[in-house]
Amino acid sequence: MAGSFGSNEDEPISDINVTPLVDVTLVLLIIFMVTTPMIMKPSINVSLPKAGSSDQSSPGELNITITKSGQVYANGEVVTDEGLKNSALTLLKTKPELQAMISADKETPHGIVINVIDIVKSAGVKKFAINIEKKAAN
Repeated sequence: MAGSFGSNEDEPISDINVTPLVDVTLVLLIIFMVTTPMIMKPSINVSLPKAGSSDQSSPGELNITITKSGQVYANGEVVTDEGLKNSALTLLKTKPELQAMISADKETPHGIVINVIDIVKSAGVKKFAINIEKKAAN
């Protein structure tokens, strides 16, 4: 307690006890530290190639990621060639001006990237962009 034990006076307690505030704050901090990794979306790890010149483009509605091993993801889901084509066709029904954003690891074989571009174009997507990292200015 924050009062003195030997006093019988009816004085208001003027000290503020911050211990419960610190306890609650630490418990909330621990809860956030434990739950944050569960909430965050796992990302696909790719090392994009670097280029000196690039244009800013908005993210596409069809985001295609190709890993170093050649695994293809459409909007975060692993897909086959047929699945990629179906994804593009489904999105084209709702958005005729669909843009595909292709992010390929710099060590991905060129043939795989060309195959993905061919599948996207054959599905009817007319606009696509290749995602890169901009080189640092010297």
